[in-house]
Amino acid sequence: MSDELPALPWERARRRPGPTRIPLTRDRIVDAAYAVLDREGYERLSMRQVAAELGVAVSALYAHVTGKDDLLELMYARLFTGWDLPTPDPERWREQVRDYARTGRAKLLEHRDMARLSMGETPFGPETLPHLEQLLGLFRAAGLPDRLAGAAGDVISTFIDGFALEESMWEARRQEAGERSWADMRETLRLYFRDLPPERFPNLTSLGDLMLVSGNDERFDLGIEIIIRGLASFAEEAARNADPSPSAEPGRD
Repeated sequence: MSDELPALPWERARRRPGPTRIPLTRDRIVDAAYAVLDREGYERLSMRQVAAELGVAVSALYAHVTGKDDLLELMYARLFTGWDLPTPDPERWREQVRDYARTGRAKLLEHRDMARLSMGETPFGPETLPHLEQLLGLFRAAGLPDRLAGAAGDVISTFIDGFALEESMWEARRQEAGERSWADMRETLRLYFRDLPPERFPNLTSLGDLMLVSGNDERFDLGIEIIIRGLASFAEEAARNADPSPSAEPGRD
């Protein structure tokens, strides 16, 4: 039996532990910023909203981030966490570029307005530079001339950002229009194109069904394939110019 006496009532109250406060960190601030982005959208994302999400004063955030621009950069850098590109393989570069593009689009679609945030940032931070270095390596492995290898990263990233941004904008329009699904919206647009006067819009009335028959996954893959085949044509041209084959054997006397 214990000899310890129970604490007096006022001592119990005095000894009662208070709530444990979770330390504020950059990661927690970025998590909260993503929660605000998903709920409120890019336009309403603010330091005040993030502070409210965390239950702290706005001034507490400035011990970890210098301001909204700094916070947006941290959110952008988070996009690349765990996104490791493969070692460039000249035999599989097309497949590697496709995988890169699909992963990039999927990451942008994880959060509301993430494509808009991405388009406002530049991939030159310490977290993103290794990723950019590896991406350029994929294009050099394809045999692209340096001028085109340098530009290809910008071209494909712009396509991914633009496509994901368009998806988010059309999703908002779909909801505003009261359409139940993308299939319903495509059907509405298909009928609109079909009913245009053909004498004024012969191409739209003829191709309207083909423009809208595919879902977003198929549209995205087709766009990436067009880019890849264009890059491949430059790589093939560079290979021919670097190692021209004689058209005929030289004659003998």
